Amino acid sequence: MSSEASIYNRPSVLDCFRSSGNSWFQKRNLKQMLESSKDSAKLDAMKRIVGMIAKGKNASELFPAVVKNVASKNIEIKKLVYVYLMRYAEEQQDLALLSISTFQRALKDPNQLIRASALRVLSSIRVPIIVPIMMLAIKEASSDLSPYVRKNAAHAIQKLYSLDPEQKEMLIEVIEKLLKDRSTLVAGSVVMAFEEVCPDRIDLIHKNYRKLCNLLVDVEEWGQVVIIHMLTRYARTQFVSPWKVGKDLEDHPVHENNFYESDEEQKEKDRKVKNIYTMDPDHRLLLRNTKPLLQSRNAAVVMAVAQLYWHLAPKSEASIVSKSLVRLLHSNREVQYIVLQNIATMSIQRKGMFEPYLKSFYVRSTDPTMIKTLKLEILTNLANEANISTLLREFQTYVKSQDKQFAAATIQAIGRCATNITEVTDTCLNGLVCLLSNRDEIVVAESVVVIKKLLQTQPAHHGEIIKHMAKLLDNITVPVARASILWLIGEYCERVPKIAPDVLRKTAKSFTTEDDLVKLQILNLGAKLYLTNSKQTKLLTQYVLNLGKYDQSYDIRDRTRFIRQLIVPNEKSGALSKYAKKIFLAQKPAPLLESPFKDRDHFQLGTLSHTLNSRATGYLELSNWPEVAPDPSVRNVDVAEFLWWFYMSLNIFFSIRSVSEDIKKKAKGIFKNRSTSSSSDTESTSSEESSPDSKSESDSKSDSESGKSGSVTTQVSVPTETHELLHRMSGKGLAAHYHFSRQPGIFGDHMVSVQVTVTNTTDQKIENIHIKEKKLPPGMRVHEFNPIECLEPAESITVSMGIDFCDSTQMASFQLCTKDDHFNVNIQPPVGELLLPVTMSEKDFKKEQGMLTGMNETSATIAVAPQNSTRLVIIERVVKAANLGVVPSGQDNIHRFAAKTVHSGSLMLVTVELKESSTAQLVINTEKTVIGSVLLRELKPVLSQG
Repeated sequence: MSSEASIYNRPSVLDCFRSSGNSWFQKRNLKQMLESSKDSAKLDAMKRIVGMIAKGKNASELFPAVVKNVASKNIEIKKLVYVYLMRYAEEQQDLALLSISTFQRALKDPNQLIRASALRVLSSIRVPIIVPIMMLAIKEASSDLSPYVRKNAAHAIQKLYSLDPEQKEMLIEVIEKLLKDRSTLVAGSVVMAFEEVCPDRIDLIHKNYRKLCNLLVDVEEWGQVVIIHMLTRYARTQFVSPWKVGKDLEDHPVHENNFYESDEEQKEKDRKVKNIYTMDPDHRLLLRNTKPLLQSRNAAVVMAVAQLYWHLAPKSEASIVSKSLVRLLHSNREVQYIVLQNIATMSIQRKGMFEPYLKSFYVRSTDPTMIKTLKLEILTNLANEANISTLLREFQTYVKSQDKQFAAATIQAIGRCATNITEVTDTCLNGLVCLLSNRDEIVVAESVVVIKKLLQTQPAHHGEIIKHMAKLLDNITVPVARASILWLIGEYCERVPKIAPDVLRKTAKSFTTEDDLVKLQILNLGAKLYLTNSKQTKLLTQYVLNLGKYDQSYDIRDRTRFIRQLIVPNEKSGALSKYAKKIFLAQKPAPLLESPFKDRDHFQLGTLSHTLNSRATGYLELSNWPEVAPDPSVRNVDVAEFLWWFYMSLNIFFSIRSVSEDIKKKAKGIFKNRSTSSSSDTESTSSEESSPDSKSESDSKSDSESGKSGSVTTQVSVPTETHELLHRMSGKGLAAHYHFSRQPGIFGDHMVSVQVTVTNTTDQKIENIHIKEKKLPPGMRVHEFNPIECLEPAESITVSMGIDFCDSTQMASFQLCTKDDHFNVNIQPPVGELLLPVTMSEKDFKKEQGMLTGMNETSATIAVAPQNSTRLVIIERVVKAANLGVVPSGQDNIHRFAAKTVHSGSLMLVTVELKESSTAQLVINTEKTVIGSVLLRELKPVLSQG
């Protein structure tokens, strides 16, 4: 586009006024709509305002009109008002203070989203006068029945602490209370509050350590990152180093059997060596529970696990993170930058971790300079005698890059390789000398600097190279390169006695036009020649010193005076002039060409401080490993508390009617004096629970109200549909089918029961049928069936096995083996088979459903076939498709079902409400929203088909 055209396309001043005028009229209309008596107009206005905020437009002028609607009875309006207030409460604090009583009332609202939003708005008002109100609100919210509200209470702790640090002790009490919470929704947030307020109080973590390790896999991703970093710091204070095992084995080597030594003595020696280090079970628990997270889709989680293994795992186990980190190199460039920085630090100390992935670090032409430089750094760290020839060929390509900064970095990398691997030193040096004839000044200059450093390591063998560089001085203009050549000639002037004086003569002519860096080296060259070859260079050196005496730079003038007094004795010269030759011609130590990442390992990997290579605000140092591990019993949970959780688990996972009355009475007796408030500290993930001792009525009432207001019952329907596991043709005559038996707790609380029928279709017996080589996703477990020793021709045997699918529909892959063959097979569960049916009253169902609204609700409207509209048909079809329990309903058009997920025990509430015109509203309430969405898709065709 031409410049003239672009001028005509610019908005005029009139257009700008029109735009601002339209905005003013729009906001005026919105104010009128907000003051309307109709909820529909207010709702429309709030939607438009939230849309403006989402587009980045300023809507702060509407704050007075919006805040008036905070007490609206319309729940949709109220939600949008709180969304607005959370955005602008900090900016409009005076106006927000006027509505503080409304916010306090909203903390008692029946809707969990409103309670949470009110707390967030209240904590956003940064006025010290309301600190007591905020403190009270946080304490009440920490005991709320909704985990979402408790999560927001944890967020508010950090805000209140930054507003008033004097509240620290009271906030620590709340943190201690929330750390006992078993909700995965709360865990990450409260640990973040712990890290902000009292990171040194590791005593608060002791009793919750194992719980956090076990909950980790189910916590949301950013919570996982926070917890992993905190547990890394905790582990470094509680466990002994797993790295000293290698050192101890060196100190206690295993010798061959002494001829005169008995077998018992030798065994005793071996036992002592093996028992030098034994990993603490809690240490192993942390490593085991974080390992599956290396498969996370979130790069920050993978990086957090990688740093944990780097800082905590035995060196032989740390290599498992390599593949996951290399996988992250396919992410965007920002992720690549952070990951490569951490790999660069790791590759210095443990090259073997990344050597198998050498080609993954080859530079691409599309990589930005920062990525290229980091990959080059890693390749240099990984260089050894075996791969150096390949890397040098790769570096030759990089030197020709149009990116001059990267080309210069490659030359430095070649120099480091030459220093570290003596076998290729001469090859690298000759290659760098060839680069001196390159047309690019930057390449030549960097080559000169690197050659200078290499020559310092063995100058006696490279006099010809020094001569060659001296001849290039006339053509090189880059100051650093010219200064390096002059330093080399001055340092080894006795090896080039004919060339050095001539170089001084040429540079003396251009002294006044040279860069300060070059002038300093000219002065040094003159001083060294004056001391070693005074006859030829005495007058020339004095000339240079006179030029330096009147130079504009005070650095040059100071250096000139210093040199003159040192090398040219006179009456005022001090005692140092006697030692001038020793000072100027002293042997210098060869420079070390080291990685810039060498000293970064004292920062924890994955932190901002490591990225910046400087201590950032808020950085928490990793402790050194203790010489002796502290008492591990501090992590043991009290017996009373354990029995309390055992009792609660019985209520949740088993029918209380099936539990021995003696066990129940003993458990209740222990907690006879427990306050009812303690139950809110220890409730499960998604809803309200009541303490068993708070009910003085009969056991039947306790049965219906304890736990999550429901208990696991026997299956309503067992599906007869079978699935093919192995076709007889693929199995060489061995056929296998499976179906889901819907029997809870056969192989463990988290296992789904599967019955496999194996048939021999051949005319010969098949021996030793068993399962082997399970290829399972992270966290998934398989309880194998007992091996079948022999299966006669035409015979069938049905066996049971258990699979923990971790509440996912991923396939469990394993091998079905015989004595002579093995076959790859898969079992993939329908989502309905990941559930256990639950019995509860209609009242309890509605109460639980009220706690699982909003983001925990999935719904759809479906067309129902006429023959599917009766109650019996709906129940039959739904429970056949999914392992759900039927909930009694007082309305003919509403059908309710309840279940819990097998692995995590999360409630799954299903409602089918028949509408007019042969449609139905299908609603699923659950914390496991992914499973809920899949179940919704599976139930829709069940009700709609004929």
